[in-house]
Amino acid sequence: MQRELAQKQEKLFSILRDMERVIVAFSGGTDSAYLAWAAHHVLGDRALAVTADSASIPESHKRDAEAFVRQFGLQHEYIETFEFDNPDYVRNNPDRCFHCKDELFTRLAGVCRERGIPNVVYGVNADDTRDFRPGQRAAKEHGVWAPLLDAGMTKAEIRELSREMGLPTWDRPASACLSSRIPYGTAVTKENVKLIEEGEEAVKALGFRQFRVRYHEELVRIEIAPEELERALNIEVARKLTEIFKGLGFKYVTLDLEGYRQGSLNEVLTFIKT
Repeated sequence: MQRELAQKQEKLFSILRDMERVIVAFSGGTDSAYLAWAAHHVLGDRALAVTADSASIPESHKRDAEAFVRQFGLQHEYIETFEFDNPDYVRNNPDRCFHCKDELFTRLAGVCRERGIPNVVYGVNADDTRDFRPGQRAAKEHGVWAPLLDAGMTKAEIRELSREMGLPTWDRPASACLSSRIPYGTAVTKENVKLIEEGEEAVKALGFRQFRVRYHEELVRIEIAPEELERALNIEVARKLTEIFKGLGFKYVTLDLEGYRQGSLNEVLTFIKT
């Protein structure tokens, strides 16, 4: 392990050790998995990983989270969240993520009070500060800690440290909640996120690894990672994608020629601000 990386990991361990008892907001992605592992490594059973039981989280992500905690012996629980009951979340303005995280952190604060656990931590990293992330405002308002950020870790460093520690999540494709597939201003419902989940599971079954299904009401826009895009442009694969998404009720099936890029629905915010 490189010396700088080792120092950052030791800094993370020190931060967590000083907290004594923590709840980790655990989605099962690369960042939160590494943070949950680190908290367990340092604090043992004084660290509790908690996963939101929400319609916006794919069932496959929950299965991955469960497999991870079994493999490493982490303390783990689910907590039900009710963001879909909040009109401010459903209307899907650019601050949707704030309302989602506000709901999650409110529920986790309740667990803290019940269990006498003083701290909640979540997996934001140094790279996340460069994108539009209203959920970070919710974390600040609730006093939620960001140990990976405080240790100065980037996404690439978290992946490398995860690989060094033998975590299967080290190369997991970037993931986000299903609601992030829906353009701002289009209502987020349990029905349309379920539709997106079914579509993404079908694309995964075709062998694609990094992609997004973007919901535009009657039209679906499929983003495939540039290194996989050539295969998606094959006429037979295009036919299969058409069958899948027309079968789900979409009238128009499109493939985004720019390929997958994280946060593509935030691109419109540039035009809103100018």
